[in-house]
Amino acid sequence: MNFTARQIADFLQGTIEGDETITVNDVSKIEEGKPGTLAFLANPKYEKYIYDTEASIVLISKDLKLEKEVKATLIRVKDAYEAFAGLLDLYEQSKPKKSGVSPLSSIASTAETGKDLYIGEFVVIGENARIGDNVQLHPQAFIGDDVSIGNNTIIYPGVKVLKECQIGDNCVIHAGTVIGSDGFGFAMEEGTESRRKVPQVGNVIIGNDVEIGSNVSIDRATMGSTRIGNGVKMDNLIQIAHNVEIGDHTVIVAQSGIAGSTKVGKKVIIAAQAGIVGHVSIGDGAIIGARAGVPNNLKEKEMVLGSPAIDVRLFKRAAAVFKKLPDMYRQLYQMERELKELKKSE
Repeated sequence: MNFTARQIADFLQGTIEGDETITVNDVSKIEEGKPGTLAFLANPKYEKYIYDTEASIVLISKDLKLEKEVKATLIRVKDAYEAFAGLLDLYEQSKPKKSGVSPLSSIASTAETGKDLYIGEFVVIGENARIGDNVQLHPQAFIGDDVSIGNNTIIYPGVKVLKECQIGDNCVIHAGTVIGSDGFGFAMEEGTESRRKVPQVGNVIIGNDVEIGSNVSIDRATMGSTRIGNGVKMDNLIQIAHNVEIGDHTVIVAQSGIAGSTKVGKKVIIAAQAGIVGHVSIGDGAIIGARAGVPNNLKEKEMVLGSPAIDVRLFKRAAAVFKKLPDMYRQLYQMERELKELKKSE
């Protein structure tokens, strides 16, 4: 489908600089722009590409000042990245959606299914499961007994949602993720060196508008529920242990792990490869830097880095000193030698 610069600008409430009749039917990176595509410039370090890009239309922020003229038609908006994301969402929604129930799927007779579903090949839906309206279950998804899935949720191939777990409305769960696997609970048996498995009888409850990346593991609670709040966004390859609670609109980046019974507040940011020990509390709005190891509670809006994690300002000062340690060691060694020479000459 072709869109003119005028149509795009009207949709985004932006202003046009250039040919308002020019059309696009695809998107591209600004550095790889091709005729007939739309690109965007949000990061100033990519500004150099706008002067040579072949993209027909480029979205830019209204306050960005360019050094020279460009041949592409520009649409100035309040926030170029946000505007581009909105266009991609519109583009994605315009694509035809799969619908219907594959005869190769397996749906228990006691399951309740809503309207306008897509249930792909080799999907399994267990006893007493409840599936809302406009849900998409892609091939080989497994929905266990007594699971509930809200309206407009998308479950991609190979996702496993195990017994009694609950997923809200408008969620997206990407391929390979497992929700409701057993928490890691073992008790040492008295008089032996073996460990006895503690039954995990709780579940996982996921709120509305949650997106979970591929190959994420969210463990069921030992008792009660592991809880993921509304609007939470998770990257790929994340481990959430039993009885963890994650507050609304928190963001967790790839390869992070949260140990059992930890409570994470609202609007927290957990960067890549961070690890949080069990039974601690993370305050609302806290920011945990990449590869940080958090061994204790964090206050509201606290920012930490390092392992063990410390205040980000202290960490940066310590890191500046760390880089100088080899030179400091050589200076100290030289001073010790000179001091010994002085003592010998006395």
